[in-house]
Amino acid sequence: MFNILPVMKLLSLNIGKPQPFTYHERQGFTFIFKLPVEGVREVSFLNVEGDEQGDLSVHGGALKAVYSYDISYYDHWKGILNRNDWSYGMFGENLTTEGMPDDNILIGNIYKIGSVVLRAVQPRFPCFKLNIRFEMENMLQQFMQQAKHGTYFSVVQEGSMKAGDTIELLETSKHKISIQQLVEAYNNKGADQQIVEKILAIDFLPERLRRTFVSFLR
Repeated sequence: MFNILPVMKLLSLNIGKPQPFTYHERQGFTFIFKLPVEGVREVSFLNVEGDEQGDLSVHGGALKAVYSYDISYYDHWKGILNRNDWSYGMFGENLTTEGMPDDNILIGNIYKIGSVVLRAVQPRFPCFKLNIRFEMENMLQQFMQQAKHGTYFSVVQEGSMKAGDTIELLETSKHKISIQQLVEAYNNKGADQQIVEKILAIDFLPERLRRTFVSFLR
């Protein structure tokens, strides 16, 4: 029997510009409203050409340069949320992908899209601005409950990509922890200590996550 690998493809490349918001007496700008763009875009070590990010203490940077969300999750959400305004980029992702759900992505996997090389680094843990994007007071809560987080990537090699590009797995990570497994360990506060130890062995684990998982050690 042959194992059939899932087809991986970039369905949409999305970027966002700042939009003002008022939320519970808080005011500011959000960059979560991302829209598909046509043609080739350059991707640097920090972001996609034309994309902007807000609070850089929690968004963007080298370990959150590019964010992906899989089309299978859109299908999941359509069964939960009663709305008809679905569009690529709705979850604030730069890359709307096919064949790359959280359980298929090991932390440290290296992929190539166009001429860009990316490394999977961490899941996304969103903030209240997801409520603003969906115009729902409990969207953040629902997102965490459904545990379909998407993946942040670092850029290993700058280059360019476009919607329609295939996604190639160049290298399988030596760290046998998927994005989904990290989310599960986060949510259950390290119930499986062996998983926690494997997560802490990831040398490029972002410092915030490292502190959290160190606190789960017993």
